[in-house]
Amino acid sequence: MSCVNESVCKLCRRENVKLFLKGDRCFTDKCSFERRPYPPGQHGQSRLKFSEFALQLREKQKTKRYYGVSEKQFVKYVKEASRSKELTGTALLKFLEMRLDNVVYTLGYASSRREARQLVKHNHFLLNGKRANIPSILVSKGDVIQVAEGSREMAKVAIAIQGVARRTVPAWLEADHAKFTGTVKDLPNREEVTVAVEENMIVEYYSR
Repeated sequence: MSCVNESVCKLCRRENVKLFLKGDRCFTDKCSFERRPYPPGQHGQSRLKFSEFALQLREKQKTKRYYGVSEKQFVKYVKEASRSKELTGTALLKFLEMRLDNVVYTLGYASSRREARQLVKHNHFLLNGKRANIPSILVSKGDVIQVAEGSREMAKVAIAIQGVARRTVPAWLEADHAKFTGTVKDLPNREEVTVAVEENMIVEYYSR
């Protein structure tokens, strides 16, 4: 995604929800959102009334930040989802869930999606036996993701595997941490997407 120069903890506070952008830190009492659960800035603690448009915008921004994609990428997914035979919102979430960086994180080989994106870019993962360094690659049913053999001793990977117990691997994926592999058993359905998103509001935002 595009460079984020501000503290990522401010993004969670801005969207009023934990986006889990800093991995294990988000589960500790050092989490900024736990200590200051209100938007940053001078008027962060003011009681503001949002218009329907503002609520739709915030939902869109929250989802973009959750998955770590740029506006250009997000619009592309929305357009592709609108051409799908499924509900546009459901198809949009499927595209986001099936990104390689999200799958690496969900399988438990990175502590956050930001970290997963960095590891993928640095050639630490294989997709079906071949190097894959593009985080936005969409996986398919039957694909196998592996930690590259020379990267299996990395501290980041070991820490991520230890911390994966805090979250569950969804049924559409199968992780074998002993072999540093993961398999896409099926495509995700809406019930398996645990992100707290009102996708209909996003569709309405782009339908204006």
